[in-house]
Amino acid sequence: MNTWKQIARRLMMTTLFFTALLTTFQTFSGVGAAELGRWVSEQATYGTQELKRTAIQHVEKRMTIFKRAIPTMQREEQAMSIEAVKAEPVSLEEAIDWSLYPSERVVATGYTAGYESTGKNPGHPGYGITYSGVEVHRDLYSTIAADPTVFPIGTVLFIPGYGYGVVADTGSAIKGHIIDLYYETVDEVFNKWGKQEIDVYVIERGDGKLTPEEFMSLNEDEAVQVFRNEKSYE
Repeated sequence: MNTWKQIARRLMMTTLFFTALLTTFQTFSGVGAAELGRWVSEQATYGTQELKRTAIQHVEKRMTIFKRAIPTMQREEQAMSIEAVKAEPVSLEEAIDWSLYPSERVVATGYTAGYESTGKNPGHPGYGITYSGVEVHRDLYSTIAADPTVFPIGTVLFIPGYGYGVVADTGSAIKGHIIDLYYETVDEVFNKWGKQEIDVYVIERGDGKLTPEEFMSLNEDEAVQVFRNEKSYE
């Protein structure tokens, strides 16, 4: 019983002590219990707002750093793209913007040096020799036939799906906007080309003549050798 009395007495004394302490604080500070509660709440809110501001400032700082890094990232990406192009050569048709050159709509067929196209057989003095005097040739730059009034001898064309063609020959059936593309065999004519209506691009208009040396120099141009390795012209 005495124990319970002692506990009750201590609780009463503690309550009186805190009441006196609060009264003293109010007397000297002029702040009541309600004001004190609001102050505590405001401090908690202020702390939260400070945390928010700190977080926002941190994010803004990171974004500023990121924005500054964007040009460098873009340059690195461009450099990587260039390196990728160097590592993986594209085809001749993809490597150049052909729309920069004037185009002509033509009907393109294929021919060989054989009897079926020229009426000449191997052993004939003129077998495989074009009107210009250049031997027929399928390469990065190939010999083709055209109407010289439309495409003079020596004209260089780019034919999508075929490659560069140099006008070196003519033909009785080649009149107007018709060109004949040289292939080594009849099978290639039918399997790789056949007959197509297509836009060709005029790279250089000829002056009416073409020598074997001029034709050879085109195929030896260092700038196009990468496409020879890739056999992009085939």
